Amino acid sequence: MSSNNFFQRVYEVTNLIPEGKVTSYGAIAKYLGSPQSSRMVGWALNSTKHLPEWIPAHRVVNRNGMLTGKMHFPGRETMKELLESEGVKVQDDKIVNFNNLYWDPSKELDFDAIL
Repeated sequence: MSSNNFFQRVYEVTNLIPEGKVTSYGAIAKYLGSPQSSRMVGWALNSTKHLPEWIPAHRVVNRNGMLTGKMHFPGRETMKELLESEGVKVQDDKIVNFNNLYWDPSKELDFDAIL
C-alpha cells in the first residue's frame, strides 16, 4: 500500500466524521486495518492544508481527547475555534464530554465503506 493511498483513505474517513463529533488518530488507523499507524494518520491530516479540498481534520484528536494537532493549523486557536463552532466544548485543549462526542468509524461505518 502506498502512503498516498493510505492518506487518501484517511481523508475519506475524516470526511465522514459528523459535524459536532470527534474521533482519534488511532480509531482511523484501526478502521483502515493498520492499528499501529496512528502517527501516519496524523501526518496525513497535517498534509491536508496543501490540498485543494477542505478536510475536517479538526475533528481528529488523540485517544484522550486532547487537541494534539492544533499546532498544524494556521492559528494557535484555529482547531479549538472550529470545534466550538460545531458545538464541541474545549477546555484546556481537551474535548469536554469526549466519550459522548466520540465517533468510532469501526462502529459507525460498514467494514468496506472506505476499504
